[in-house]
Amino acid sequence: MTAVLQFDVLILGSGLAGQSLALRLADHHSVALVTKCQLEDGASSWAQGGIAAVVDPMDSTEAHARDTHIAGAGICDDGATRFVVEHGREAIQWLAAQGVPFTPAEEGPLHMHLTREGGHSHRRIVHVADATGAAVQETLTQKVRAHPNIRVFEHHIAVDLIVGHRIGRPDSGCLGAYILDIAEDHVVTFAARHTVVATGGAGKVYLYTTNPDTATGDGIAMAWRAGCRVANMEFIQFHPTCLYHPQAKSFLISEAVRGEGGLLKLPDGTRFMLQHDPRGELAPRDIVARAIDYEMKRHGLDCVYLDISHRPPEFITTHFPTIHARCLELGIDITKEPIPVVPAAHYTCGGVLTDLRARTDLPGLYAIGETACTGLHGANRLASNSLLECVVFGEAAAEDILAHPRAITEDLPEWDESKVTDADEAVVIAHNWDELRRFMWDYVGIVRTTKRLQRAQHRIALLHREIDEYYANFRVSNDLIELRNLVVSAELIVRGALSRKESRGLHYSRDYPETLPKGRATIIRNLRWPTGLPRWMSARD
Repeated sequence: MTAVLQFDVLILGSGLAGQSLALRLADHHSVALVTKCQLEDGASSWAQGGIAAVVDPMDSTEAHARDTHIAGAGICDDGATRFVVEHGREAIQWLAAQGVPFTPAEEGPLHMHLTREGGHSHRRIVHVADATGAAVQETLTQKVRAHPNIRVFEHHIAVDLIVGHRIGRPDSGCLGAYILDIAEDHVVTFAARHTVVATGGAGKVYLYTTNPDTATGDGIAMAWRAGCRVANMEFIQFHPTCLYHPQAKSFLISEAVRGEGGLLKLPDGTRFMLQHDPRGELAPRDIVARAIDYEMKRHGLDCVYLDISHRPPEFITTHFPTIHARCLELGIDITKEPIPVVPAAHYTCGGVLTDLRARTDLPGLYAIGETACTGLHGANRLASNSLLECVVFGEAAAEDILAHPRAITEDLPEWDESKVTDADEAVVIAHNWDELRRFMWDYVGIVRTTKRLQRAQHRIALLHREIDEYYANFRVSNDLIELRNLVVSAELIVRGALSRKESRGLHYSRDYPETLPKGRATIIRNLRWPTGLPRWMSARD
């Protein structure tokens, strides 16, 4: 039997949220940082555009908050929005102090180049060319690996959280997690004073996504099973411009291409965005994605085209070197020809409900990054607010953890495999995974109907029973854990979509095309595991 591993803080997920939190805590606490693959493999490293922050004197936090509210279609939490935008400059300065090589400018605020993206009224996107996420992740990863108080567990995946009400300790909150060591194929018990889910979103619940393979909704599903509320899961952001090419898997064409003058066109060269919104290509992502979806269906197209070839070649290769190089590998010279693009599932705007200190309903459990629903994104995330949210709430969680020490529970029960056997037909997992992603794409995509959602709900219920039976009888594997979490995430997306009797932001229903005068968040409770909501959460309900 493996001894219980004990840490002050257990962080599940190694993207920007998880790594920034780990670095803020490690001088004071022992930290376990758990990741399914390697530290560099999270969704944060895929972010191309940049980080939105008010650093220009001509800009203002009021303007950034207003842009966020407009994109969020009226249901952004005002307190969360102001909290994030007011800490934007501080977040950028912290990242710069860690060594992130932001693209410089000879003049201007912080001597950093600012670009503009759809939905923003000012140039406020701080970036590292067109590979901001990768640069940030690489910088923090080096510091994480070098810190003596951070122990990294790569190729480990959390099976479930250890919560007091499941083991006869109803007032203990979250006590750690059971984690599968993928390489050694056994489950290890991690005990922690504080546990943080920072596992990213649930993009892999869809057949086509810009997300890495790790985005399987793990933190959302685990927190839900532990009794936490989730919110706004129906708002799945479809990025308008994913590269359409048979040899390109999930390659994103940054929002900044449109911000710097890229035009969306039909195959005959006709622009179409101005017919859908007076802001044209600079409209928020939900509007652009629906416009592309409409034009593709109207004309029977496999894709549309994003054209920035009218800008000077030197400008293109300087501002978008990664995109230029990848497209060139595939025979597309973006300095001379347009880029074939399609929408793809990109960002989970909802998630585990938290307060402004990143606390969930369960004492000792925090959620940060795409896993969380802080209220910032509302019904549609404003471009480049996500990396900002990671850093701001990473700091908020760190401050709360440092200010509120908790006792560690040493005698946690170890993982029990005495009543299960090795799986007999792994093909069942592969089949269910494929079925789930296909019907979610067909029935719960950019444009929805009640009948399609009900069909998806029925299929999810059948899969749920089959997966639960499989989970109860066979030893866990990485694929089984991910599938179990994906089906929970799918269920929550559909429940949220069915409960919303309007069209708002990223949720568009043909049966309810109008937007109600007053918008509300969709909050879903798990009545199977009531936790007794802390007093600090009551204002969000």
